[in-house]
Amino acid sequence: MLIFCSRSLFFMAATKLLTISIALAALSASAAAIGVVFWRRKTRADEEKIRELEKSLKAALQNCGAERQGRIRAQQALRKVANSNDSNNSYPLAPIAITQSCFSTRNGTPRQPLIVPLARACLVFDPTRVPPASLEGLEGYSHCWIIFVFHLNTNLDKSWKHPSRSKFKAKVKVPRLKGERMGVFATRSPHRPCPIGLTVAKIDSVDGNKVFISGVDLVDGTPVLDIKPYLPYCDSIPGAMVPDWITADNILAVTSVNFSHDFSASLNHCWSRNMEKKKKNEISLYTSSTEFRNLIQQVLSWDIRSLSQRIRPHKTENNSMNNVTLEDDNSEEELHFPDDIVYHLILEGLNISYKIDYDGNVHVEKVDPCIPN
Repeated sequence: MLIFCSRSLFFMAATKLLTISIALAALSASAAAIGVVFWRRKTRADEEKIRELEKSLKAALQNCGAERQGRIRAQQALRKVANSNDSNNSYPLAPIAITQSCFSTRNGTPRQPLIVPLARACLVFDPTRVPPASLEGLEGYSHCWIIFVFHLNTNLDKSWKHPSRSKFKAKVKVPRLKGERMGVFATRSPHRPCPIGLTVAKIDSVDGNKVFISGVDLVDGTPVLDIKPYLPYCDSIPGAMVPDWITADNILAVTSVNFSHDFSASLNHCWSRNMEKKKKNEISLYTSSTEFRNLIQQVLSWDIRSLSQRIRPHKTENNSMNNVTLEDDNSEEELHFPDDIVYHLILEGLNISYKIDYDGNVHVEKVDPCIPN
């Protein structure tokens, strides 16, 4: 009897366990089926969303393409209108920066870049036209190209005249050729049909909207139209050829630069006064009078006199002269140059007086503050 009861209880327990297992399996199957249904619904929803995004992207690309085509057509129409009047072709070019240079006047400004390493300047960019972020990365280059305007030309009025009436000279006198004329486009003369200049300079530092450069041949106040990084792999051309007269640098080189005994004391005095007068917002390009003296020596190491000053005879009051015969003069008449002509170089607002003798020796005599006009 006991054995029968035990078997019955065991059978009942087994039946319950089987029922529970079957119920759990059915529940799992139902859950899986529900999951598949939800997954399918989610997949369909995602696919619909993807199709909607693809349609939006396609529409946006079409709008961008249409906008670009419209912009191109508008630009072409603008160029056509600008070029419709042959006598007034122009483009909207405006300075993006102004140069603060150590060269106060055109006289003394080097004729070529990098020949005076201590010649410094600062390009101050207009933040309303050029955000400071535009200059980010420029400090990674050693040099840059600078496109500028020859704003001190005395014949700028010709730029607004019709070419037939501008009377631009096709040939200019070349200093290295002692006044011999050469086609303007075979030279770097500032007097050109379009008074635009191109130079290269060393980048010293970049600070906000200011770029400090050296080795410049830019006069103070020069408007800058653009700057571009110098790329040695494509901007330096191996085997490039130039005429023989270009390499005759010794024509413009002087024999020596000598300073008077009291020049250093005079310079220290003027330098201190000049630094005191500088406004707080003015940029100091030199840190000491010694560095400034080195600049003077580098500038005067080249004959900065104009061509007419170098070849024109001068007479003194007592007609005391040294006899000189010009090599490019066809006559045998002797021309005369005195020893006592004083020339002036204006740097950083200081007037440096010097003489140069027939042997090419420069004698720097004194320095004075410039008298304001």
